[in-house]
Amino acid sequence: MAETTNDPSRRKPAHPYLSGNFAPIQRVQPLVACSYTGIIPVDLAGGEYVRNGGNPVANESLGRDAHWFDGDGMLTGVAFTLDGEKGEIQPKFVNQYVLTDVFISTVTSPSITTPLLPSIATLVNPLSSLLTITLRILRTLLLVLLSHLPGSKQGIKKISVANTALVYHDGRALATCESGPPMRIALPELETVGWYNGEKCEGEPHAIGGLGFGGKGPLSFFREWTTAHPRVDPDSKELLLFHSTFVPPYVHYSVVKPSDIKSAHGSSSSSDRFHNAAVPGIQSAKMMHDFGVSKNHTVIMDLPLSLDPLNLAKNTPVVAYDPHGRSRFGVFPRYSPDKVRWFETRACCIFHTANSWDSVTVDSTSGKERIESVNMLACRLTSASLVFSAGALAAPVPTKAVPEEEKEEEQCRLYYYEFCVGFQGRDVIRHQWALSAIPFEFPALRESSSMTFAKYIYGCSVSDSSFGAALGRAVKMNALVKMDVERLIKRGKSDPPTAISGCVDNRNVDEIVNSKHADDPIKVFSMPEGWYAQECSFVARQDGTSEDDGWLLSYVFDESQLQADGECRPGARSELWIIDSKSMRKVIAKIQLPQRVPYGLHGHWFSKGDVQNQRPIERLRSLPSDAKMGPKSSFLWQAWMALRRSLELSLA
Repeated sequence: MAETTNDPSRRKPAHPYLSGNFAPIQRVQPLVACSYTGIIPVDLAGGEYVRNGGNPVANESLGRDAHWFDGDGMLTGVAFTLDGEKGEIQPKFVNQYVLTDVFISTVTSPSITTPLLPSIATLVNPLSSLLTITLRILRTLLLVLLSHLPGSKQGIKKISVANTALVYHDGRALATCESGPPMRIALPELETVGWYNGEKCEGEPHAIGGLGFGGKGPLSFFREWTTAHPRVDPDSKELLLFHSTFVPPYVHYSVVKPSDIKSAHGSSSSSDRFHNAAVPGIQSAKMMHDFGVSKNHTVIMDLPLSLDPLNLAKNTPVVAYDPHGRSRFGVFPRYSPDKVRWFETRACCIFHTANSWDSVTVDSTSGKERIESVNMLACRLTSASLVFSAGALAAPVPTKAVPEEEKEEEQCRLYYYEFCVGFQGRDVIRHQWALSAIPFEFPALRESSSMTFAKYIYGCSVSDSSFGAALGRAVKMNALVKMDVERLIKRGKSDPPTAISGCVDNRNVDEIVNSKHADDPIKVFSMPEGWYAQECSFVARQDGTSEDDGWLLSYVFDESQLQADGECRPGARSELWIIDSKSMRKVIAKIQLPQRVPYGLHGHWFSKGDVQNQRPIERLRSLPSDAKMGPKSSFLWQAWMALRRSLELSLA
């Protein structure tokens, strides 16, 4: 299949998230050996780096509404296989679509030329009329209904496109998305296994268990929707998730304990499950993407960014941001969401948290430990501009002016929050300020240090001093950043910056890059001119002597491969770079991939142990063949199929 159409009339206007290296690709490949330069660390042997991202398979109408968060899930991986004869590491590239219900239904319905689901851009656009949004939603409902009628090869039971992130839990690699449960994939080939509901997984032998995340009842379909960023406790191996819905109580919460993957049935007992517990105190449906988890507490973020179909009745977009609202952080003990305490502050948006941990003190009289506060690091945006710019839309101008004392420049920075939980009746945010003035998103850290006070946080940045400048175009990241958050937090507590708007370190990216201090708490790896990175993942050195001893893995692309019209030339290729995470200066190895990797969302490093300890698989998902339909030659059948094709064409 061609990557893009050659019809000029369909290529204008070029949507920034459907062109250049944001443009989707349709070519998928099995494991294929790659060439490389440099030395691949032996600690990577047997593991695999995989990146998830939206890649719409129905992509003929390039002038349609589109958003960076749209599209069918496509997994792109590099497996580091060990050559048995030579004892050398051979990197192998592989990419596959996640075979969701939506994907299979789309590719088996040739008449469908645009994505089956409404674009997020349509839902957030203030200029989208009630009629437009209603028609888009009605189109989706009709196509879902049609998928369950005779002549369909795949009924759509779940609408998740599994295009956002990845996580490994209890012998399963899972692809995630907010509009459904996780989808299990098989490593290293990245084949699709089936939906996982917290109790059982399709495609596994003896897949028995209870109802899982959704439970039962008319609203079970919505309750099984999970955050795209589940958390796995590196010690207890528990999987923690929340489920955001459109009806009260709006947010539910689940904890899944690991089971013995060698047991006969491969399923935990019901006593090991903590599913769909209500989180009280949330008054409306919200767009919730991430949350915070420490060893003892969970933090739910109730921010003034709504995701509510009822907004249409108020002549408001389905997704809407209220700059005059309040940001509320609900903190509760891991197994007691009913004991949530709410901490309020100024309006903001947070899509990703970096880490959370508990601060413990010892009572001088009793000698007992007491949790005094819960700390969280998060990438705080001063508005919802990213939601709009990722759809090539201008953010709406507030109808009411923001008070002068609450005005902030357009930024996304790594923020530190400290929520005091040690004293009842005192819901105080003791500290809330940025660690650095530089733009910072897509955080990463050493997994074994998560949920504790990790010293280092890594992330992506842009060379523009203002994140707002980057939002004026398709967001591309040309710098990777390492922050010694331990030192920066200590500095901030000893000399606190202005609450909310202040920064511990006020330097810009160029000033940090030009710093001559070897022990600078912030280090920046700048990409060469014209090169751009994607989210990085940290891989620890097995015999490392410090928390930051290891490597960062990131897909990179050289935009000198773009043509004059901004599109990628045929044969454009990406690379996977392995960067020394301690010095943030040396590229240890560069792996040349057989094709390009579009700028996507989140990646994950699966260790050799993860790959080897996967649960058994009985069957994989696959595209249905025409033979499975059986011969249908009657007049009524042919008449129905003709009508069906007409319906599909009218909804294309």
